Amino acid sequence: MRRLIGQLLKFGIVGVIAFLIDIGIMNLLIMGPHLNNVLAGAISFLISLVFNYLASMRYVFKHREDMARWMEMTVFLVSSVIGLGINEVILWMGTAMLPPDAITTMHARYLLHANIAKITATVVVAIWNFLIRKWLLDAPAPGKPVNPRSVAHRLGAWSLRHQPFGWH
Repeated sequence: MRRLIGQLLKFGIVGVIAFLIDIGIMNLLIMGPHLNNVLAGAISFLISLVFNYLASMRYVFKHREDMARWMEMTVFLVSSVIGLGINEVILWMGTAMLPPDAITTMHARYLLHANIAKITATVVVAIWNFLIRKWLLDAPAPGKPVNPRSVAHRLGAWSLRHQPFGWH
């Protein structure tokens, strides 16, 4: 339990930094070139994702020795694409009821709606990310044996047997 709490705290710190990168870039893109929130949100999400991957795999989750790095990256990428989809739907819903020209005619209101949607999306995607990454990417606690029947272990074992050419 102590390990999980520590992991949640680290995940939260990484998440807050990623969120600040994400929402900061999104707001700059909305306020500067007046990109709509869905496009701005996608760009900012992808930029913050790079930080999130590097920080999460270094500080939050421990590499599974029974999983190849290429599979780790694939799981992270697929879960992130799903997270991006969730993010985009929530961002779209946040401003869908505003008039089409709201980004210029009702800029403050548009920005408020976009930011509320972004905060909501961040919470939902953070829960998704933690659960899927904990389930599939995190190594067992030190001293705990690997469960050979777990999805993570079976996926990892398969990935070690099927290394792409040139990957070690």
